[in-house]
Amino acid sequence: MKPETLGVFPMGEKNVAYGRYFVGQSYLNMLTTTGVPIGNVTFEPGCRNNWHIHHAKSGGGQILLCTAGRGYYQAWGERARELRPGDVVVIPPEVKHWHGAAPDSWFVHLAVEVPGEETSNEWCEPVSDADYSALK
Repeated sequence: MKPETLGVFPMGEKNVAYGRYFVGQSYLNMLTTTGVPIGNVTFEPGCRNNWHIHHAKSGGGQILLCTAGRGYYQAWGERARELRPGDVVVIPPEVKHWHGAAPDSWFVHLAVEVPGEETSNEWCEPVSDADYSALK
């Protein structure tokens, strides 16, 4: 299967705007930026975003709706969780976390930004190669 045919939404262009916050190549197709921003994010095998936090005075956070491939989600201080199509991850505000593809698989999710008051994202350090390579 060609990567551009993964999932139900078009893959989008290389994620240049946020590329510095990823290890590897990702692609972004913003499905909507009005009301509730939703992005279709595609990760090449081995690609993952840096640790990051969705801040909010109230509300906020993020929901991941996994649509294709195999990936991972990990909250700080917890074990990584394997993700497959149909999985849903609800990420409360103020939780440091990362998500991305498995080393041997493309991965696609819809990233739903939960509306909130005074929201912002804080990008942190990359997931270390040692920690990432230890995933099963």
